Amino acid sequence: MTHAGLDDAQVRVASAEPSSLTLLGLVQHLAEVERNWFQRVAAGIDVPPVYGKGNGNGYVLDPERGMGEALAVWKREIARGEEVCAGLSLDDVGRIADGPMTGLEVSLRWAYVHMIEEYARHNGHADILRDRIDGVIGA
Repeated sequence: MTHAGLDDAQVRVASAEPSSLTLLGLVQHLAEVERNWFQRVAAGIDVPPVYGKGNGNGYVLDPERGMGEALAVWKREIARGEEVCAGLSLDDVGRIADGPMTGLEVSLRWAYVHMIEEYARHNGHADILRDRIDGVIGA
């Protein structure tokens, strides 16, 4: 995620109108999807949303939480996902508990491929946001 050289106000800028997407929101969202696919789905653990009930997708910003904290939370969710999936096979299956795919069973392999897609999509979003903020892309 590209944020180097930006201040707290800049990582909160929704610079690609009419979208309200921000760099800070993207980092928070990726922490939530890490938790969802690896802890909830693959490992079957019932855990709450990372940023609370009213922020199930992670995009809602809190004036008290900056990029440093969001990155630490994201890294923690990655580490926890690695921990709970360490003993699983790529063919092990988990069930999606909510959302538009409720009840669907997916393999850990599928979850990994989905996360590659998720990160690719959102890194593209980050490039667009950063370009609109200060002209830097691919950083």
